Amino acid sequence: MAAQPLQTHPEMEGNFNTLQVVVHNTTTETTDNASTAKPFIEAGTVEATLEDIRKYHIIPVFHRDNEPVISQVDFIQSTMEAVKETFPAERILSPSIRLSHPVKGRVPEAKNKPASELYEWEKTIYYERAAFIIEVASITDSIDGQPMSLTIGGVKAHHLDNLYSKRGTDQLFKIFIGFKVQVCTNLCVWSDGYAGDVKVKSVEQLQVAIKELLRSYDAVSSLKQMEDLQQYSLTEQQFATLIGRCRMYQHLPAGKRKDIPALEFHDTQINSVCRDYYKDNSFCREDNGNINLWRLYNLFTQANKSSYIDSFLDRSVNASELVASLANAVKHKQEHWFLS
Repeated sequence: MAAQPLQTHPEMEGNFNTLQVVVHNTTTETTDNASTAKPFIEAGTVEATLEDIRKYHIIPVFHRDNEPVISQVDFIQSTMEAVKETFPAERILSPSIRLSHPVKGRVPEAKNKPASELYEWEKTIYYERAAFIIEVASITDSIDGQPMSLTIGGVKAHHLDNLYSKRGTDQLFKIFIGFKVQVCTNLCVWSDGYAGDVKVKSVEQLQVAIKELLRSYDAVSSLKQMEDLQQYSLTEQQFATLIGRCRMYQHLPAGKRKDIPALEFHDTQINSVCRDYYKDNSFCREDNGNINLWRLYNLFTQANKSSYIDSFLDRSVNASELVASLANAVKHKQEHWFLS
């Protein structure tokens, strides 16, 4: 099924590149509805609210001067503000937040107490890694009958920063804008909507980087690229070859990988792709064993939910690039290492 025709909302004309949007019940206020009730990433993560993080989580500091880093709350709030500024007429949902790698502690007065006797106020915690998404629920489209909504988010992983330095040292953030497939919360992130190496020294610099990414993103082009994946299919034999090559890739000598599209998925995730190919779901094979590349793409993005937070967005982009290269090879009847 082709993507539904997009319509222009008057208040959006001239904004967000050439994006035309379908608008439903627009409002300038953020709703209390979360961006998703289902986890968009699962591996070792827990759900959290912005209020919980603000009230109960301590903030890491730079060790040399005890100055605080840009907190996860700062990051999420800065993104929310940028989203509302970029899409002032849209219905924006509250962030869905996932955390991993807890760092637990206790106040000095309780250092000698058994853990079972600790009061809650004597415990401290922060999470080393955080990922979040913010859904713009009124900007939607559909591909192959699957509803999709514009989604913005980011990743903060403190272990990637040099916390042994002092304030003024670059801090690393990952931000993205793309679409979320609503039925399964698979995130569709392409390289033109991803900034994976944002280094800033202040919240103000971070806000500038987020706004630049949002304003430069071409949603129409991204949707067209994903819609076109429906035109190309792999046979069951080609899919079997792809799975075998994916397993071989990790064992190739480094010199032989340079001319081959990169693959960042590990064997367990490839097993998931293979399992879901046969499973009765929205993205499984057809009765004759064929699978179009839109469905294949979603098998990879579904498998990506088992990634750790710090590698999640990079693998999202890798899935897009891999499937796009397969589409190009099928379209032009060219050789492709993963299919040969």
